[in-house]
Amino acid sequence: MPARSQHPAGRCRHALRRLATAPGGKRTKWLVLAAWLIIVVALGPLAGKLGEVEDSGANAFLPGNAESAKVNTELEKFRGEDEIIPAVVVYTRSDAATTEADTAKARADRADFASLVAKGEQISGPVPAEDGKALMLVVPLSTGGDDMTDDVAKIRTVAAANAPPGLDVEVGGPAGSLIDNIKVFDNLDSTLMLATGAVVTLLLLITYRSPLLWLFPVLSVGFAAVLTQVTTYVLAKYASLPVDPQSAGILMVLVFGVGTDYALLLIARYREELHRHEDRHEAMRLALRRSGPAIVASAGTIAIGLACLAFADINSSRSLGLVGAVGVVCALLAMITVLPALLVVAGRRVFWPFVPRYGTQPRKARTVWSRIGGLLARRPRWSWLMSIAVTAVLALSATGITMGLTNAEMFQDKPESVVAQEKLSAHYPSGSSDPATVVVRTDARAAVQRAAAQVGGVESVRADDRTADGSLTSLSVVLRDAPDSEAAKRTIDALRDAVHQVDGAEALVGGTTAESLDTRRAAESDLKVVIPIVLAVVLLVLVALLRSLVAPVLLLATVVLSYFGALGASHLVFEYVLDFAAMDNSLPLMGFVFLVALGIDYNIFLMTRVREEAVSQGHSRGVLAGLSSTGGVITSAGIVLAATFAVIASMPLVSMAQLGVLVGIGVLLDTFLVRTVLVPSLALDIGARIWWPSRLGRAPQPHGDARTAVGEDRVLEKV
Repeated sequence: MPARSQHPAGRCRHALRRLATAPGGKRTKWLVLAAWLIIVVALGPLAGKLGEVEDSGANAFLPGNAESAKVNTELEKFRGEDEIIPAVVVYTRSDAATTEADTAKARADRADFASLVAKGEQISGPVPAEDGKALMLVVPLSTGGDDMTDDVAKIRTVAAANAPPGLDVEVGGPAGSLIDNIKVFDNLDSTLMLATGAVVTLLLLITYRSPLLWLFPVLSVGFAAVLTQVTTYVLAKYASLPVDPQSAGILMVLVFGVGTDYALLLIARYREELHRHEDRHEAMRLALRRSGPAIVASAGTIAIGLACLAFADINSSRSLGLVGAVGVVCALLAMITVLPALLVVAGRRVFWPFVPRYGTQPRKARTVWSRIGGLLARRPRWSWLMSIAVTAVLALSATGITMGLTNAEMFQDKPESVVAQEKLSAHYPSGSSDPATVVVRTDARAAVQRAAAQVGGVESVRADDRTADGSLTSLSVVLRDAPDSEAAKRTIDALRDAVHQVDGAEALVGGTTAESLDTRRAAESDLKVVIPIVLAVVLLVLVALLRSLVAPVLLLATVVLSYFGALGASHLVFEYVLDFAAMDNSLPLMGFVFLVALGIDYNIFLMTRVREEAVSQGHSRGVLAGLSSTGGVITSAGIVLAATFAVIASMPLVSMAQLGVLVGIGVLLDTFLVRTVLVPSLALDIGARIWWPSRLGRAPQPHGDARTAVGEDRVLEKV
């Protein structure tokens, strides 16, 4: 019989163990650093090209199979090299009718805008409003060149100049709205990276109180950021990975937050081992061996959870999930390779002025976390019941949530295009500046036009354009109600019913209102599809990691409860602090996936340490030891992660700000209540049965309960 070490499976495990601990080796640490330097130097230039593969087109934020998305695809057949998109200039007086001077101003502007108009197109207007208080110009622009931003800027400059006193002039319409949206994402990646880096650096300085140690996690996260951007670029260019400006921006926040969390956990374990081992290389190898499984399991859970968004129908949700999974994997690789190598090279001096000395105690005998454990051990059932009650009260606030942001509510500060739309809606048929679009077969155009005109809520219908071969015709349908109103959405439903009944027309209804309607319905459908998949996948990961059935179910339940508590608390912040009118349709799903994945992250850190301690000390002592040893690092990690997502809350786009607030509140709630009180008290109250059906759940436990263990510890401390 061959020795165990010679068995192929044994040799494989031994090789993997050596590979995993290579960053802590005396020689291999240099190889690891050299490999990373080569990667960064060779591939670094690709990181700056991520913006080239970002999709900011009409369908990037829509459901893939939605009728409105199909309309956008069909409209490509109508265009040559250039797409025509109108800018709408609106001239208004608040309390009086427009004057002859106002009309002269609009006509002069029309002459100045003539050089900007797309070839073969003409400016419409100035069109007076029925109430006499507004004038409107529609300027058709071409998107074929790279100067559309300059064109809209020029229109705004000319329109604002030399206006008669009391005349307000705003530029909106599809072109104005597009440019305002582009400005939101302009330099978003670099802005978020700089802000997140500053926040992480500050928190690491506070956490470590060392002038040197903070630099190593930041450097490692920098390596991870480069690898993430390169990998995302390559996958987007050659493997059709969907990337949009929103997911690319949040990607850097996720990498910084998750990467810093793993750095905190590894450094804390490395510091412990330095107290026990004189050789820093041996200390790092043990730190990697003991904390590595928890870090890998955590990253795997987050990555798999985010990847489940691939089952979502909304393209932006799929993009955020898949891109986020790439970022988490890259952060993991950096934190378990380049960070350990850098720390070992630097030696113990990197912890100055709190250098861990060999043979000394790594921490005080009684910490705040051991005191919390003692309090929980006295009344565990009361503790977890009170935790659930607090979270449930917060969750009740979620019952009053209003879903769906209008176009005017999408920005924290109203851009000019939104103000223009509000004024157009006040003085003209609300849908006149942004009509719905119907694409039909040309031979059925007349029948579809008659059917559309008879729909209640439709102001007018006109033929707009034909494809080069004449087979398809687009119709422009002006709605009576504002494009982002509920009444307009009901009109879209009625319009679709009417035109779909025309035989042979193959009619499709799109436009801004239809896109909003389709997105809302897809978001509701994605909730029903994706959430069960995420829960099932995370549960399987926990079962495999903890080798138990009871503990994974309880941990998953606590994270779901935490999510609803965070949702309710966020609703209160949105309504009474930030004054947001509603919650974005995609937020419940995005928030659920992020918070379940990230919440399980901290539970994995805690419960893997509890299981490790329970093997040698028994269950109750193991829970208290696990809470005491991980409390500080997990709390620091939670604060860092919440702070990084709080950076997103400063973004001008309300949907991004809401995601940052929700995830930030959820992480703090999970850090300070769920992981600190709810999970440990449940584990203490249930006892070793929480590990059923593993052997740890059936093993005989030391005599006495958790309260006895706490009492014995205090006696030993006094001795």
